[in-house]
Amino acid sequence: MTTKTLTAPARAATPSPPTRRVKRSRSPYPHWFYLVPAVVYLALFLVPTLLSFYFAFTRWDLFTSEWVGLDNFRTFFDQQEFSIGLKNTVVYALITCTLKVVLGLAVAMMLTSTILARGYLRSVIFFPTLVSTIGIGLAFTVLLNPEKGLVNRVLGQVGVDGPAWLVDPGWALVSVALVDVWKGVGLATVIYIAGLVSIPAEYKEAARVDGASAWHTFRHVTLPLLRPATSTVILLSFIGGLRSFDLIWAMTKGGPGFTSDVISSVIYKQYQAGYFGLSAAGNVVLFLVVTALAVPLSWFLNRGEVES
Repeated sequence: MTTKTLTAPARAATPSPPTRRVKRSRSPYPHWFYLVPAVVYLALFLVPTLLSFYFAFTRWDLFTSEWVGLDNFRTFFDQQEFSIGLKNTVVYALITCTLKVVLGLAVAMMLTSTILARGYLRSVIFFPTLVSTIGIGLAFTVLLNPEKGLVNRVLGQVGVDGPAWLVDPGWALVSVALVDVWKGVGLATVIYIAGLVSIPAEYKEAARVDGASAWHTFRHVTLPLLRPATSTVILLSFIGGLRSFDLIWAMTKGGPGFTSDVISSVIYKQYQAGYFGLSAAGNVVLFLVVTALAVPLSWFLNRGEVES
């Protein structure tokens, strides 16, 4: 009887699964479709921006330029109009931003409640946003006329002596800011409406079951969940206020004197006077001011949103 040596059976070679090539998701549009937007962006934004930085260091007259270094910036900072314009720019941005946030939220709360003609009122609130800023400025210049304006006439009927809205140095900037709020509160309202309708109804129902009042529900449920909408409204309103020019120029042209001048109107006056290099330096300064104020604000708002 012969003994056979038993050997371990060789493992059956299991076929490895075929390697699948991961297909990259291709854009449905050919690459040359991006050429036209890139050319437009390059020609209308990037190139003018870089040229404005260059011409800010020159003295030029549309045909010739002479390098002057930082002289334009020194001249711009030494002007009394700059200090007034910088202060007015920040004050204007704070007024318009604060009122748009408060009024936009209040109107949005009203327009998401059960009221009659809710859709019609939403259209009415948003309509001023679509109207030309220059047209609104000219219309309110007539309405706020201290002698013949409709606003002071209505105030006179109730025994109130209306101020010289656009002529009084103490009222000029505030008057333009209020008109800006009237025009822009519609956009803030739409953003807040979108935020309110996206809040799940279960949260409010749970708060009612726990016995929370309407104020506590708004403070501890609605307001925290509206943080993304609030951040958007604050950033858009604040940056828009810092860059505001057309409404101020249409209503007061920076007057009376320099009391309602902002940085943008100071820059435009320099351009009108033929100081193109000085106005280019002012544009660079405005860019730096907006960046220095808006970037930390954006970081703070987004940081708070993440932490919540």
